[in-house]
Amino acid sequence: MTSTLWRTHSQRILSLAFPLILTQFASVALSTTDIVMMGMLGPAQIAAGGLGFIVFNLLRTTAVGFITPISNVVASQLAGMPSAHAPIARTARDGLVIATLSGLVCWGGLLGVGPLLSVLGQPPEIVRMTSAFLVGLAPGMLPLLWFQVLRNFSIGLKRPGPLVKITLLSVAANAILNYVLMFGVAGWKGMGLVGIGYATTIVQLLATLLFFLAIRRDDALRPYLMAAPSKRSFYADILRLGVPTGAAFASEAGFFAAITLLIGTLGAEALAAHTIVNQAVYIVLMISIGLSHASSITISESHASQGRIDTRQVGMAAIGLGILCMTGIGLIYLLLPQSVLSIFMRADTALDAQVLALARNLLYIAIILQFFDCLQNVGIGALRGLDHAKESLVFSLIGYWLVGLPCAWLMGGAGVLALPGVWIGLTIGLLTTAGLLWRRFFQLTGKLDQPHPRPF
Repeated sequence: MTSTLWRTHSQRILSLAFPLILTQFASVALSTTDIVMMGMLGPAQIAAGGLGFIVFNLLRTTAVGFITPISNVVASQLAGMPSAHAPIARTARDGLVIATLSGLVCWGGLLGVGPLLSVLGQPPEIVRMTSAFLVGLAPGMLPLLWFQVLRNFSIGLKRPGPLVKITLLSVAANAILNYVLMFGVAGWKGMGLVGIGYATTIVQLLATLLFFLAIRRDDALRPYLMAAPSKRSFYADILRLGVPTGAAFASEAGFFAAITLLIGTLGAEALAAHTIVNQAVYIVLMISIGLSHASSITISESHASQGRIDTRQVGMAAIGLGILCMTGIGLIYLLLPQSVLSIFMRADTALDAQVLALARNLLYIAIILQFFDCLQNVGIGALRGLDHAKESLVFSLIGYWLVGLPCAWLMGGAGVLALPGVWIGLTIGLLTTAGLLWRRFFQLTGKLDQPHPRPF
C-alpha cells in the first residue's frame, strides 16, 4: 500500500476513531479513579475491588457486545437511505429493550457471584469485601447499558455529540462521590469500599440522563431518535451480529477473569499487583477499542453503499495505527515505570513496596502484551465490519481458552515463574487470537472483488 493510500485510509479511520478514543479514555477514567481511591484504603481493598471489577466487566462486556452492532446497523441504514428516520428510530428502541433485559440478568448475576468466588479458591476476606462492593456496583449496569445504546446510535450517525464532556463531568462527580461515600462527611463514617460501588452507580445514571437530554437538543440527532419507529423490528439484525460479538467479548473478558482467579490463588499481594497493571493495560485498551469501532463502521458503511474502498487496505491502515500507538505507550512503560505505577499506589509500607515490585515486573511484560491485545481487538472489529462476527468468537475461544489459559497455568499457576508466568501465558493467548483474526481477514478481503450491501 502506497504512503498516499495509507494516509487516506488512516485519516478516514482517525476522523471517527479520535473522538471515540477520547470518550473511551474519559470513560476508563471512572474505573481508574476508583482503583486509585481504593489504594487509599489499602492493598486488600485494591485486591477485592479489582476482583469485583473483573467480575463486573465480564458481564458488562458481554452485554455491551450485544448492542455494539447498533452503530453498524445505523451506519448501514443511513448509507442506504440518508432520511431513514423511522428504521433508525426503531433500531435505537430495539437496542434499549435488549440493553434492559441484559442489564437485569447481569444485575442478578453480580449479586449471586460470592459463593462461586469462594469455590474458586479466593481468600475468604477478599470474597466478603468483593461481594459487598458488587451490591453497590450492580444497579449501575442498567444505566451503563442504556448509555451504550445512545452512544452507538449517535456514533452510527457520525455525531458523537458531547460524549467526552459528559464523561469528563462524570469523572469529577465520581471522584467527589467516592470520597464522600468512602470516608463520610459531617460525622458520618462512610462505607469504605462499598461506597465506591454506590458512587459509580449514581454517576452512571446521571451520565445517561445528561446524554439523553443532549441528544434531544441536537437538531441532527433528535429527528432520528424521536421519529415514529418503523413497523419492522431490527432485533434480528442487531442480535445477528450482537450475539457472536457479545460472546467474543465475553470470551476475552472471561479469559482475563480466569487469569485473575488464577492469580488470586497466588495471594493478595499478587492479586493487588495484577489489578494495578491490568488497569494500566485497560487504559491503553481504549485506543484499541476506538480504532476497532472506527474501522468496523467504515467497512460496514462502504459495503452498504457499494463503494470502492479497498477493505484490505483499511485493515492494513488500522494495523499500522495500532502498532504506532502501542509503540508510544510501550516507550512510556519502559522509560517511566515508577511514574506509571505511582498513579495507583505509593510505597508507604513494606507491603506496598512488595506489591509495587511485583507490578513493575508485570509492566515490562505488558509492553509486549498490549501490541497483541490491540491487534486482536481491531481484528474483531474488522471481521464484524465484513459481517463475519461468528468467526471472531471461534478464534477467540481457540486463542484464549485452548492456548492462552493452559499456557498461563503451566507457566505460572503450576510452574516456577508464578505471577510473571501467568502474564506470559496471557500474552501468548492474545498473540494466537490476533494471528487467527487477521489471517482470516486477509483471506476474506482477497476474495472480495466488490463490496456487497447488507440486508438492513
